[in-house]
Amino acid sequence: MKSWYHSWIAAIRIARRDAWRSKGRSLLVLSMIALPILGVSAADLTVRSAQLSPEQKLERTLGTADATVQLSGMGGEPIYQDPSGEMYAPVGGYDRMTRPGRSEDAPANLAAALPPGAQTVKDSTGNAKIRTRHGLLDTSLRELDTTGPLVKGLLTLDRGRMPQQAGEVAATNAFLEESGLYVGSSVTPRGTTKSYKIVGAYELPDRLNDSQLLAPPGTLLSPLDQALRAGGLRGVGADDSYLVKVGGEGFTWNMVKAANAKGAVVVSRAVVLDPPADSEVPLYQQQRKDAYSPGMATRATELAILATVVGLAMLEICLLAGPAFAVGARRSRRQLGLVGANGGARSHIRAIVLSGGLVIGVAAAVVGIALGVLLTFLLQPVLEDRLGNRFGHFDVRPLELAGVAALAVLTGLLAAIAPAITASRQTVLASLTGRRGVRRANRVLPVIGLVAVALGVAIALLGTASGMGFAVVAGGSAIAELGIVALTPVLVGLFGRLGRWLPLSPRLALRDAVRNRGRTAPAVAAVLAAVAGTVAVATYQHSQDVQMRHEYVAELPDGAGRVMVSEAGAHRDVPAVREALTRQLPVSVRADVDRISVGRPDCEPYSSDKGCGRAEILVPKEQRCPLFEGTKGPDDFTPEQAQALRSDWRCQDTPHYAEHDTVIADGKLLTALAVDDPAAAKALAAGQAVSFDRRNVKDGKVTLRVITDLEKAEDASMRGEDAPGQDKVLPVHQAPDSVNAWGFKLILPAATAKAAGFTVVPVGSYFTLDGKASSEQRQKLEGELDRMGVDAALKIESGYQGGTEMMVLILTVFAGLVTIGAAGIATGLAQADAEADLKTLAAVGAAPRVRRTLSGFQCGVVAAMGVVLGSAAGVLPAIGLRLTERREQIGWYEEAIAQGYGAGPKPYVPVVVPWETLAALLVLVPLGAALLAALVTRSSGALARRAAG
Repeated sequence: MKSWYHSWIAAIRIARRDAWRSKGRSLLVLSMIALPILGVSAADLTVRSAQLSPEQKLERTLGTADATVQLSGMGGEPIYQDPSGEMYAPVGGYDRMTRPGRSEDAPANLAAALPPGAQTVKDSTGNAKIRTRHGLLDTSLRELDTTGPLVKGLLTLDRGRMPQQAGEVAATNAFLEESGLYVGSSVTPRGTTKSYKIVGAYELPDRLNDSQLLAPPGTLLSPLDQALRAGGLRGVGADDSYLVKVGGEGFTWNMVKAANAKGAVVVSRAVVLDPPADSEVPLYQQQRKDAYSPGMATRATELAILATVVGLAMLEICLLAGPAFAVGARRSRRQLGLVGANGGARSHIRAIVLSGGLVIGVAAAVVGIALGVLLTFLLQPVLEDRLGNRFGHFDVRPLELAGVAALAVLTGLLAAIAPAITASRQTVLASLTGRRGVRRANRVLPVIGLVAVALGVAIALLGTASGMGFAVVAGGSAIAELGIVALTPVLVGLFGRLGRWLPLSPRLALRDAVRNRGRTAPAVAAVLAAVAGTVAVATYQHSQDVQMRHEYVAELPDGAGRVMVSEAGAHRDVPAVREALTRQLPVSVRADVDRISVGRPDCEPYSSDKGCGRAEILVPKEQRCPLFEGTKGPDDFTPEQAQALRSDWRCQDTPHYAEHDTVIADGKLLTALAVDDPAAAKALAAGQAVSFDRRNVKDGKVTLRVITDLEKAEDASMRGEDAPGQDKVLPVHQAPDSVNAWGFKLILPAATAKAAGFTVVPVGSYFTLDGKASSEQRQKLEGELDRMGVDAALKIESGYQGGTEMMVLILTVFAGLVTIGAAGIATGLAQADAEADLKTLAAVGAAPRVRRTLSGFQCGVVAAMGVVLGSAAGVLPAIGLRLTERREQIGWYEEAIAQGYGAGPKPYVPVVVPWETLAALLVLVPLGAALLAALVTRSSGALARRAAG
């Protein structure tokens, strides 16, 4: 035992000395191992520090109060909730709610749900658009008395002071950053002329990115609401909650259930910290506790994916670092030979080389973790801003960091195993004389590789054919890739047969690589793994991009556009928006469109607020789709009947959508929409409405029903009846079914709408362009709209715009860097092996460029072999995943057809290889690696006498 201990101590000392002497190589390997360790340790610290304890969460939610109480939003219906207050449901389930979601049925005063005698602080919030230096910003408004002790911990004052009187507000740092304002500025909400002075800046510890303004109670929300309604705009709907302090044992579970009976949701400090038993929670008796939580299978899949990613990352590092350790062992072979000549056993040789991995691994662990801790500490404000919440505390967990350090040490040892075994098999004579000797190829590793490839392919095919899911296909692909890595020495040998057709320099480089597979195979395998991952992701994403391009449904004709203003009360700004559109863009045809308005002028389209209404087309009953007329919908029919009805003209829908399917416009709209129907244009010019959906037309007429009582309309809908209202019957021209109206169902001429008694308001314009709008023109238009303070939606149809190019480019660059790094390491090892031959060439008069040329081709050959093998290995998993998707989507499609549901066109799930990416990898990366190696290699080495051998 003592001898073993001392031998390892000596081996570690030798390894430490060699690492210090070869600083460049040691730094390279240390960086490869330390960088992932730095990332993992920093991620661990960030995640743990961002995780809040229950007490910290409650402080940020409740301040110093015992509980917060707010309405559930279920119309005052009694509810059940879980102890945390995060999950709740109406008593008896949603199906038994009398009027789901009707807030007007809630208690008139939320205070009725509070315990008597409790100390309370009201917390009111709403939303409005605030004028800023850049235009309009959708901002949260809040009224809260910040002078009371209950709010401590909810807010953190950064600078200035909290507002104390009317006309003062405090703003979050996020609001100030987005708005371009500062403490001391004045802000004005849209719809009012009253300004508020910003007297302080604060932050919400758990919502750093929220844009919010804070004012004393009664000074912001109510005055703004009155001003908006007076101006014909939609008011600010305030949501109230209460911070409650009851003293004693706090807000108990019985008090929570009492508040639930009045339709209120409670987050109680006492209940969260000491929750009741599941048997005492009525919600868990009504539905399962884990009804909405991920199952064990999902967690197991996530852990399996994480383990696979970590394992493949370790493999990549080992494959990259292994040749570097081999370089060190080769350069230290005389020293290792002296150890053997002085009685050292092969185990001592292995211990010395393994100690190199141990020393580098420990150093990488120390450096990586130290830098991870330091960077996380220094970048804590940046990380908190990214995450959107402040850390609870800087949480360093020694056991977890020790596990990360062990991972670094293990990676260093694994990377040094193969070089250690190779060095221990060298004879003492060969080590002392510098001869490499001849060693038989390993016959076990190729067999293991073949078995792994066969097993991985079988698992992937099983997952594809049986529909077991992506995890099985990905797992099988990973096993197959590991098998190919094990087969790399054999595959490298096969590449050697190409040497007979190559010129002298590349032939020498290829034969040298094949003869020295011990150093070539790990580098090729590292390139293979990196390129395979890149090609797999690139192929999968490119195939998805082609599929999405095929499935893309344009909103407008190519080159056409629209600008719409649908915000409540903003119709008065539409004429100015139209003029700005014509002024900033090369508009060829502009078709102005209006909509029908029912009720108050501040009502938004499809609003359910009191005093609002709507006008909708009344489809004749005999022309409605039978699938949706029964009490159970499609379930009233057999699958065969339902499928037959799907082909009925009454059940056909257009894939296009328009925000307002009934508009007031003239013939210019047909031109803007590229509708080629002279009869329709003639009808509009004659003052006749035009219909684009024949289901709505009966006897040449269409019926528009004006609905003013939305509560009665909802009650009628629940009974399966038509909403009551006043009918307007209009003669129409029905356009042919072949006409694509881009979602419009009915166009009314302005004179016809006026004669029918409709109130219309402008909503926007559709247009065509004379050429294309440049980015500068669009920016000028959007900037002018911002300065006008109008929330206008601009859309110019330009076809499908893919978004995967940047990701593929990043992956390609990553694969290129790994390829150059691995090939460079292999080239360095080759140069170390061939130094004697290069000196002989120089001695006999070889040109200086021979060294550069040979180095370049050695690097290029390794890169080319790895890229070719990686490209072939990477396409296969992508094909497997796409075939799995195809099977799933076709299965869903066929199931929908079998059940009688409309499934649309048959799914198109192609497998498309990104040939441009492959070309860049196959040609540019090896070429770049070869040129780089040639450039950094010295043309001549120092002449020295060659050892006799």
